[in-house]
Parts: sequence; C-alpha cells; structure tokens
Amino acid sequence: MNSYSPALLASLLFSAVCVASDDWLPPLSSWQGASEALIKTKEHSWVTPAELTALTDSPDYAATMAYVNKLVDSSDLLQLEQFGVSAQGRPLMLVKASKALHKVAHNPDRPLLLVQAGIHSGEIDGKDAGLMLLRDIAHGGKAGLLNNADLLFIPIFSADGHERRSRYNRMNQRGPRQQGWRATAQNLNLNRDYAKVDAPEMQGLLRLLNQYQPDLYIDVHVTDGEDYQYDITYGFNEPFAAISPNGASWLAKVYRPAVNAALEQAGHIPGPLVFGVDSKAFSNGISGWTASPRYSNGYGDVRHLPTVLVENHSLKPYRQRVLGTYVLLEHSLRLLNEQGKALIMARQADMNARPKRMVLSYKANEKPDYIDFKGMSYQLQQSAISGDSFVAWTGKPTLYPQLPVYWDNVVDKDITIPKAYWLGPEQQSVISRLKLHGVVLTTLDKPQKLNLQQLSVSAYQFADKPFESRFMMQSASFSRSSVNRILPAGWVSVSTDQPLGRLAVALLEPTAPDSFFSWGFFPAMFERTEYFEPYAIEPLIARMLDEQPELKQQFEQALAADEALRNNPRERYNWFYRKMPFYDQHYLKYPVLLEL
Repeated sequence: MNSYSPALLASLLFSAVCVASDDWLPPLSSWQGASEALIKTKEHSWVTPAELTALTDSPDYAATMAYVNKLVDSSDLLQLEQFGVSAQGRPLMLVKASKALHKVAHNPDRPLLLVQAGIHSGEIDGKDAGLMLLRDIAHGGKAGLLNNADLLFIPIFSADGHERRSRYNRMNQRGPRQQGWRATAQNLNLNRDYAKVDAPEMQGLLRLLNQYQPDLYIDVHVTDGEDYQYDITYGFNEPFAAISPNGASWLAKVYRPAVNAALEQAGHIPGPLVFGVDSKAFSNGISGWTASPRYSNGYGDVRHLPTVLVENHSLKPYRQRVLGTYVLLEHSLRLLNEQGKALIMARQADMNARPKRMVLSYKANEKPDYIDFKGMSYQLQQSAISGDSFVAWTGKPTLYPQLPVYWDNVVDKDITIPKAYWLGPEQQSVISRLKLHGVVLTTLDKPQKLNLQQLSVSAYQFADKPFESRFMMQSASFSRSSVNRILPAGWVSVSTDQPLGRLAVALLEPTAPDSFFSWGFFPAMFERTEYFEPYAIEPLIARMLDEQPELKQQFEQALAADEALRNNPRERYNWFYRKMPFYDQHYLKYPVLLEL
C-alpha cells in the first residue's frame, strides 16, 4: 500500500477540486469587444499556440521559440537575434521587424519601439499579444505598420522564470492555465534590477538598449491588488515629476489620448496605473506613483528613454487581457509612424539638457487631485481565520466620483549636480556596471591634482534582511569635506556633462534611492582592518595628553555624556585612537569623490 504525507494528500485533494476553477476570485462580468476579431482559429496557417487554446493558455519556451523561428523564416520583414543568456543557460531572443532591417539601430529617421514581455513570466500577456501582432505584420496585411517605424520584440525576458510553470503560481490572476514564476532562477526580480544590474538577463538587456537606442519602451505586466473595471492600465513618470520632461510630455499629451481612444474603440476600458492608499477603504483614494530607477519606467525616465509600464488587470480573463495588449501595441506602433519624429526630438531635447539640480526622490503630495474612477463595489467582511477584516469585491461596477489621487510629486531629496564623480581603479564592480549602462567613463593616463569633495558616513544602518539578494542601506547620513588630492593614473572620471549624466547621478549620488551605495555595493568602507594593542596605545595617549592639554577636558566631557563610553574600556581607547594618524583613514569614507 502506498503511503503519502499529509501535505501531499492535501495538495492532491486541492488539485482535484480546484485545478480547473478560479471560483475563489471575485465574480466576473461577461465581456465582448471588437478586438475579438483579431483571433485566428486553427484553420489559419499562422495561428499562434495561444490562439489554439482560444487564448486560455500560453505555450512553453520550446513551443514559443519554435513558432517564432518558423515565423521569422517565413518573412523578409523579420529577423531573430540573441541578446543574452539566462542564468540557467537559455538563449534570450529578440525579434526585429522592419522594412529596413539593416538600419534599425541609431536611425534618426525611423522611430524604434521596443516591446518587452515576460519580465515577470507569470504575467505573460505581452508574449502572446506580440506573437499575434508579428504574425499579422508578416502575413495579415499589417506590414504598413513598418512604413515609417521599426519594432523590437522580446517575447520572453525572464526565460528561467517562464519555465518554472505551474497552475499554482499566481492565485490572484485569471489565466493563462500554466503560468511562469515572478523571479529568475537566481530568485531575482528583474523589475528591481535595472539600476544594480545583478542578473545576467538584465546585463543582456542593457547591452541591447545601448546597441539599438530605442525611442519608446513598453514593458508588459499584469497587476494584482484592487478590483476595478479597467482591463488595461498603464503609466509612466508624469511630466511634473520626470527627469525627462520632454519625453514624459509626449507620453502624456500624444500617446495616452491616442492609445486610450484605440482601446475604447476596440471594446476595452483603459485606465491609470493605480495603487490604493488604504487596502480596506478604496474610496480613500489612490496613489500616483513616481518610479525610481530600479523599475523599468523609472529607469527609462532617468535614461531619457520614454517608458510605458503596462499593468493589465489580473482579474480579467487572459483572452481579454491579451487582446487589449495587442491593441495597445499595434496603436503604439501606428502612432510612431505618424508622430514618432516628435518623440525623437523630445528625447533628444532631454538628452541635451544640462540642469544644475536634480531630484533624487519624490514623496506623496498631501493635497490630492481628483478623478472619476471606474471601480467595483466591495464589502468589508470579518475573517474567522485571521481575526481581521478583509475586502470582498462584489464584481459589480461602481463609479467613484472625484476619487482623490495623491501624486508622488513633492521633492523629497534633491542635489546640485556635481561636475564629475571619481572612482579608484579598484572599484571594478561599479565601473563595470557603469559601462553596462552605457555611461561614458574617462581614465586618467597621468596623475592629476584636483580639489574634490569627500563624503564620510556619520551614521548608518543596514537592512536586517536581504532584498533582491542584497543587504540594502536602510539609512545613512554624511558629512562633507574638501580635499586636495593628486589622483594617480588609472582613476576613472564620470562626467555628468553627457547624455546619460543624470543616470550617472542616480547611480553614484549615495543618497539616491537606487544608487550603488544604497544597494550595498561598498561594504568594504564599513570595515576596519588595522587595530591597536593596549601596550602600544597607552604611551601614545599619554604623549597626546601632554602635548594637547585641552584633550583631557574633551575626554572627560565625553565620559560624562556617554554611559557606553564610561563602561567600555576598549571604547575609551578607541576615543583616542580615532584622533591618531594610525587610525584607518578610509574607514567610513565614501570611495567615490565628487568634483563640484
């Protein structure tokens, strides 16, 4: 007789009851839209694998790439290229679509759209929508979308996460039946990795961005959270809180009205990218997010690459979400054909700008804007399990008139932009990542004397648990001093007078939320490696007290004010040691110097 553990039996029972059902999710309204005409059936020679399931499931990596290879081989408009390798060794592939494939990169006359699917591979709507669109460009009469614009399409960014497939990866999401995993095989969330660039997948993507220099970047996700009527929501850093205000203005004034109109005409309900400020009282309002550079839309902003973060609504059926994504992608490409030159000019203006100050982070405004929000009604119910109340969505549409929106548009931290940052050649990890970002570096070929700013940490605290495989800096304060230094040959200068100068600031200014310092790239500065013995420091302290009579009074005042100092003999020695030239002069010194 077979014996099974209680956990396995429970899992098997759950599978038998729930595998074909999502009835634990809120009720669902029926949907029909003009975009349903986009679906091809099995009689069509180029039907996609997802369409064979009536857009209820999504193919695995092998089936996806088999279809992509077959499609690319069938059309002179398409070309396949590998741009990286996943941690487990899977090729990361890019499809190029153009009527001028040899001129896709750095072409000022042809705006270039980069569409990325599967950065979170459980949220794979963009892959199946993109395959349908590529099919229709190659064989469905839509080659005109490439008359004046080009397309780059990444069907699966997190390939390893894509293959960690299961019916049980996302309990808050309706379809597809098999869903990938949110993180990579290294348990890294790629949409937290843009600034620090730890993952090989992200390293490949940054090389791609540097090579092709796209003009518009669309990153397709599926969101969790509140229920509402909108099926396709998206956002970007708004012009009032953007490092790249010209590109953001194009997105706000040109892109959003055109794409919203196209989605509505196709039967979808487009909406803003929203997050409730109170999980139990949606009527209290929503937050208007300004993303930092760890995220695709925040990174695009600081890199001067207009970036749209698409968050399809997880409670809408997979079929509806894929079709809405198709409409968004098609009309993004159509819009670039019509008004892409204006976007190129806006992006160039952002790259040419050289502001004197830069905002490092924003916080929420206590004074809201107001919008009429198409939401769902809900009930607050008491849980016998948790002992707390929870929101139960009813599935019934309701309008929240004049719902408050609290935008992240109040300056939290800003700085005067320095002329340059200087790094010693030993900072190889940071230097290599700056190169991956495409930041221009200059290496001294002979010694140079400079007046620089040295930042010293006066207080700090690391996080008590890892986040994205790093122990981040939770808080830090700095003192600043001027130093005259003769930098030897080999030191690296990072000028801010370059197109990616503000990206350099975001990465090297230590108080920035996604700087290398904030991500914990400089642990060595927090360690001392030379110490003292009491037999050596005792006579040195006696000599100091003889030569500096005021030091005795300072020491006595310190003892009176600090109980820990009074009760710790070693720390008493340390009080004097810190004033000696023997003390480690690199300890707590930020190893990046600033040239003002």
